[in-house]
Amino acid sequence: MMLKCINCSSIDVGKIGPKQYFCWDCCIEMTITGDKMDVYQVEPDGTVSSLNDLFVDEALVAASEHPGSDPAGDITVA
Repeated sequence: MMLKCINCSSIDVGKIGPKQYFCWDCCIEMTITGDKMDVYQVEPDGTVSSLNDLFVDEALVAASEHPGSDPAGDITVA
């Protein structure tokens, strides 16, 4: 299974836990719960900061432009 990062479109994304993924290029963590995706930036000290405010609005705009699309559609499985 190959995933594509919602932030940088890299395919260098690995699974780090159940429904948790990490992009090795831009160092963001993505967690998928049902039809909701949470996006976090991993800080140098190992803590995470939510980036949902940046990606939720973008996903909602994309979904409104393409009704019936998946808001988490940028994470693709190939």
